[in-house]
Amino acid sequence: MSLISVRELEKTYAMGDVGVSALRGITLDIDPGEFVTVVGPSGSGKSTFMHILGCLDRPTKGAYLLEGRDVSQLSSDELAWVRNQKIGFVFQSFNLLPRTSALDNVELPLLYGPEKLSRAKRREKSLGAIEVVGLGNRAHHYPSQLSGGQQQRVAIARALMNSPAILLADEPTGNLDSNTSVEIMELFQRLSRGRGLTVVLITHERVIADYGTRTIEFTDGLVVADSSMATVQ
Repeated sequence: MSLISVRELEKTYAMGDVGVSALRGITLDIDPGEFVTVVGPSGSGKSTFMHILGCLDRPTKGAYLLEGRDVSQLSSDELAWVRNQKIGFVFQSFNLLPRTSALDNVELPLLYGPEKLSRAKRREKSLGAIEVVGLGNRAHHYPSQLSGGQQQRVAIARALMNSPAILLADEPTGNLDSNTSVEIMELFQRLSRGRGLTVVLITHERVIADYGTRTIEFTDGLVVADSSMATVQ
């Protein structure tokens, strides 16, 4: 069974009296363990697509199934549970709390999850995630004491805390230099290969997209190319 299935997915935004179509009938499947990169120009629909996958927005029409469950029909509380337990988010701007250590930033998802862990257990899990991204010696540093690449590693560790089914990354190298971008993309590759983690990563850079095992191209709200199949007509 596919991890992600979208069928005839549409999203229309109201701009005054006019409807603007961001997605115009997307149908695709993503299997467990795939590292999918999504490319396209600004306004192509790729960010809207990720927001729907991340349960941050709802489609206007169509179905979105995650692990066989139609999440597009869930209540707000059910969607919040899916976001916390099934999806890890990594953003361009890191979104770290500035007055909180790297370790405490990583621990945050555990504080809001349904599983009530002891402080010692939360610390153990957080330190393990920090080690996975190669920052064990920086666990007690604050964001201002870390480079951009190190801050992004902290954000990735935080996204892993609840063992998500899918890791969504929105332009994760957008604020990084080219050498650091390579390091971050290699980390995504290791997580996908070593852990079997499903990664969906949005980028506008072709060189970044090439790190994935599959690349999907969006234009004007449509999939126009998918490296797993022939070019879409």
